[in-house]
Order: sequence, then C-alpha cells, then structure tokens
Amino acid sequence: MTMLKSPYFLAIRPHQWTKNLIVFAAPLFGFSINEQSLLGSTIAFIAFCSVSSCFYLFNDIADVESDRQHPIKCQRPIASGAVKIPTAIAMAIVLLVGAILLSWWRSPFLCSIIIAYCILQVAYNLKLKHKPIVDIIAIATGFVLRACAGGAATSIHLSVWFLLCTAMLALFLAVEKRKAELRLLIIKGGKTRKVLRRYSLPLLTRMENVVTTGAIMSYALWSAGPSVNGASTSWMMITLPFVLYGIFRYQLLSEPKTKISGEVLDVHHRERTERPDEILLKDRPILLTVIFWIITVFVILWLKSQGIIQ
Repeated sequence: MTMLKSPYFLAIRPHQWTKNLIVFAAPLFGFSINEQSLLGSTIAFIAFCSVSSCFYLFNDIADVESDRQHPIKCQRPIASGAVKIPTAIAMAIVLLVGAILLSWWRSPFLCSIIIAYCILQVAYNLKLKHKPIVDIIAIATGFVLRACAGGAATSIHLSVWFLLCTAMLALFLAVEKRKAELRLLIIKGGKTRKVLRRYSLPLLTRMENVVTTGAIMSYALWSAGPSVNGASTSWMMITLPFVLYGIFRYQLLSEPKTKISGEVLDVHHRERTERPDEILLKDRPILLTVIFWIITVFVILWLKSQGIIQ
C-alpha cells in the first residue's frame, strides 16, 4: 500500500493505464482469444503503459507552471514538488527505453507503432495541443495506435469497421475531455491550456453530435457481421444496446445540473469527464455496462465455437 501511495508511483499515473486496455480489443473483436493472443496483448499493454507514463512525466515537466495554476493538476507530484524534475526525467528515460526494447522483442511492427506513438506525443506536447481541432484528432490517434498495437502484437487482422469505430469513440472521448475542461474553466476560472480559448461549448457540442453518430453507426455496421466485412457473426448486434447506454451515460455525467437518483451532480462529479479513466473505474453503471458487454461477447464467442450459432 505504501508503494501505491508513493509520489513516484503516482507520477506515472497508473490510474490512466485503463486507456491501454484497448490493446486487448484485437483478440476480443477478432474472436481469437487464446494463450498466444493474450500473451501478445499483455506485452503490448505493458509497453504502452511504460511509454504513456514516460510522456505523462515529460508532459508534467513541461507544463509544471501552468499545472500549478490548475485547481486539480496542482496536486500532481511534479507540480506539487513531491517529485523533483531531474528524478522525473530519469524515470521517463528508463520507461521509454524499456517500452522500445520490450516491443521490439515481441515484434518489429509493434515497435514501429510504439515509435509512432512517441513521435505523436512529442508533436502533441510541443505543438499540436495548442492547435484547435488538431489537438482532438491527435488524442484520438493515440487510441487508434493502441488498437493497432494489439493487432501487431497478436498478428490479428483488424477490421476497417473496428478501426473506424475506435477512431470515432476516441474522438468522442477527446471532445468530452475538452468540454469538461472548458466547463471547469468557466466555473472555477484560473489559468489553463491556451487552446481552450478557441473552443466554445456550442461548438464542442456540435462536434460531439457528429462523432457520437459516427461511433454508433460504425459499431452497428461492424456488429452486423460478415455480410459487411464486420464481425465474424451477426449475433454481435445484441451488444449494441450496451454501447448505446455507455455513450449516453457518459454524456449524462458531463451535463451540468444533471439529476441522478434525485441528486444534482456538482462540479466535482462533472470534472470526471476530463479524466475518462475515472469514469470507467468510479461510475458504477458504466463499469457494469463494460462488464456485461464483455460477458456477452464471451458468451457469443463460446456459442460460436460450439457451432450453436453462426
């Protein structure tokens, strides 16, 4: 427990590793769950946890002054001074080298994706995060690269519909993140990232509507089955309600003055949409939705393997 509370451990943001679970989507969506695919996905997961933590450290170092003005980010280990900058740099280098070596050992293709992610993160931290719209696309691209890493580590072919759905859902989360940040800025004030000055809540809402529709339609087309080069069975259509509920629940949590069980959500609840990992781990309905979705997929996979369904 002491290690889990250590500022050095918290500095690498282990709570954000849930984003890297998307590497397991390749064997899950490809209906190819076995020892080798799980091993490959686990290696990709560890590599992405290492490289993402590396850039969380570099990002916190670069943004240390602005983070100290942020009502939440000021509590981060580097911004608060609990972890010194030279130590953070050394930690980041070790994590980066480890991720590259591990991914190369598994697959040169996986290593190339890790390197592409590194280039994306450098570009994002130096330039792209200050560019409106481009910053959202860059965040979404990171999720798509994670999905591709799962395929590279397991040698599983990824459906075009799966990649499109991943991109749309990633854009949705990125837009929701910016909405939460902008709303928090309006409510609490203070200094924050410059790109928020170029956004407005009506604009982000319109963008949200577009990517939400795209995500739902691409998932629906993928789950329609082999007839549209999607999932290997059209029975995946029965998982669509879980996806719909998860997206709508997330939107519900992001809305101001939303009442749940008779209680108005305060700003601290709405701040969570700035951090999607906390939504997944702390909102029970969404967590249960994810669990039931996974169980349903496994049931479909088993029934198909037994020849009960096509």
